[in-house]
Amino acid sequence: MANLSIHNVKKSYGSHSVIQDISVDIPDGEFAVLVGPSGCGKSTLLRMIAGLEDITSGQIRVAGQVMNDVSPKNRDMAMVFQNYALYPHMTVGQNMGFSLKISNVPKAEIEQRVGRAAEILALGPLLERYPRQLSGGQRQRVAMGRAIVRDPQVFLFDEPLSNLDAKLRVAMRTEIKQLHQRLRTTTVYVTHDQVEAMTLADRIVVMRDGVVEQVGAPLEVYDQPRNVFVAGFIGSPAMNFLRGALVDGDKETVFRSDSSGLTVRLGRQLTADRSRPVILGIRPEHFVTTEDGTPTEVVVVETTGSATQVNVRYGSDEIICEFRERVLARPGERLCIAPLPHAIHLFDAETGRRLPEFDRSLS
Repeated sequence: MANLSIHNVKKSYGSHSVIQDISVDIPDGEFAVLVGPSGCGKSTLLRMIAGLEDITSGQIRVAGQVMNDVSPKNRDMAMVFQNYALYPHMTVGQNMGFSLKISNVPKAEIEQRVGRAAEILALGPLLERYPRQLSGGQRQRVAMGRAIVRDPQVFLFDEPLSNLDAKLRVAMRTEIKQLHQRLRTTTVYVTHDQVEAMTLADRIVVMRDGVVEQVGAPLEVYDQPRNVFVAGFIGSPAMNFLRGALVDGDKETVFRSDSSGLTVRLGRQLTADRSRPVILGIRPEHFVTTEDGTPTEVVVVETTGSATQVNVRYGSDEIICEFRERVLARPGERLCIAPLPHAIHLFDAETGRRLPEFDRSLS
């Protein structure tokens, strides 16, 4: 069982702390994604797991064995880097089998493992080519093949798709997902792209400034963000936020925006402290157009074919809406919109934390 345990791990460079007391457990065979903005510490944490960075304090365990003082080559992990790190003077087959060769694995076994990995990744016809003769996607598959032949306990991916164009990134995401479904090897994947995180992960670890903000299944993190940071980082287009206060309405609590006076009915009475300022969050796809909704001014309309994104303004509040149906509004026209009450999020404006009354799954 290659479960991975990160327990109270810290990393400091002198007085500068980059990883602050992180604890995460990744069960055997799970695909975990470390996601967060640049500089949040996710790549540093991955390198600590791999043994490429020393741990200031805490423990990293694989299958119950403490790895802190184990050298990288003895950790039984395979890492796929952002820049492929292929040897230009070696063929695809030689690149894939090199780690086995220097470990004195018999030639017949090397050929067998390379052949198996090449079959999994559809690299058979390319085994005699050199890296310069390959496309970016092919090079990334070779880098993945080099990891597969080692049959490690843990796969580590450090932003492997960041050098690829948008279309190829989508294709490679599918290949990596299929690869994991086939091999079921414990995997830790680093990215700053939250779409990659949502589509690939069994478990998402959201990081900011060396701290884990939330851990959970993709839809759990999406539907129940623990705080404003997670709510704004996970999701594209990003969640809309409005600052305001809660007031008592007829049979239900009402949110009132500070900047424009926009009111939003919350669909039920809340017991939250009315004296504390709050932040209302609503995702762009959770608006509907309705004649009895709030009249807003259309600012920008963007169509993708499958959806229409509309930026609207109410007073000084600007809101992004995303509709699956075709919306024929034009800039300057009026559009009446309303949020779906069950999809509203409320956060404490001072702490940024989700109000307890909204700790629930969307229905």
